[in-house]
Amino acid sequence: MHRVLLRQLRKMRFLPPKIYVHFLYEYYTGKKLNLENPEEFNEKIQWYKVYYHPKILNQLVDKYDVRAYVEEKIGSQYLNEIYGVFEKPDEIPFDNLPSQFVIKATHTSSHNIIVTDKNNLDKTKTIKLLNKWLGKNQYYRIGQEWAYKDVEPRIIIEKFLKENDKDSLVDYKFYCFNGVAKFVDIHLDRETNHQQGCYDLNFNLLPFRKKAKSKNISSEIEKPTNYDEMIKLSETLSKSFPFVRVDFYSINGKSIFGEMTFYPSDGRKDFYPDEYNKIIGDYFKLPKLEEGQKEITTIG
Repeated sequence: MHRVLLRQLRKMRFLPPKIYVHFLYEYYTGKKLNLENPEEFNEKIQWYKVYYHPKILNQLVDKYDVRAYVEEKIGSQYLNEIYGVFEKPDEIPFDNLPSQFVIKATHTSSHNIIVTDKNNLDKTKTIKLLNKWLGKNQYYRIGQEWAYKDVEPRIIIEKFLKENDKDSLVDYKFYCFNGVAKFVDIHLDRETNHQQGCYDLNFNLLPFRKKAKSKNISSEIEKPTNYDEMIKLSETLSKSFPFVRVDFYSINGKSIFGEMTFYPSDGRKDFYPDEYNKIIGDYFKLPKLEEGQKEITTIG
């Protein structure tokens, strides 16, 4: 039954976004979407996709183009080093790359290859996979995430990041509303034992989550020395936007920008307990759509 409904949903993605998001939202949350008067956080994400269309969003979700914005707002010292940007995977000079690096698609948020030993990389299979990535704009086609609509599909290769005392990176995802960070969603051990927890700005664990209870962060974690700096940087980058999630890594006390996300999980994953969907939704003040106005194209 689940597969049948999913196939039906995929057939509907060619409907106008204003109609399609109703089916998408109900399929993944089990709730009816009130697009005219949204209250819960994920309802407002659907509204965001349909009506909030400042052109700058196309730049900010692009893994390469966002770097210019970050450099302008907070400085290039917070950017990870890159080894190149490529329109065609065949152009990647694998022999000139270091032994460790990360390959990403510029037009999505989940297509990554972490290379820890270049000698073990099958270049032929990798190029084939990268060509597949470049052949589709999954985030816009499936979720109608407007910001990705006009992003040029490219491949970016970045420096491999590692903290001295950890096997995998810790993600710090700051939920910012009108330039104010309200909480941070922290992810640990993605490759081995993925755990998640939401913390307030004083680094206290909050009573809500986004994953199954068994995936909650189960032990006390150390507050990074640059935690307050990451909050400040996130707020600087998020000014003028009703909502954006700003991601950072803390690499041995140094803040490194990750990405900016306007539609976390495509507005599909609720917070638990359920009451927090409305509580967090209240932080999200949507701009007013004037009578007869089809979309919002300006910020601030």
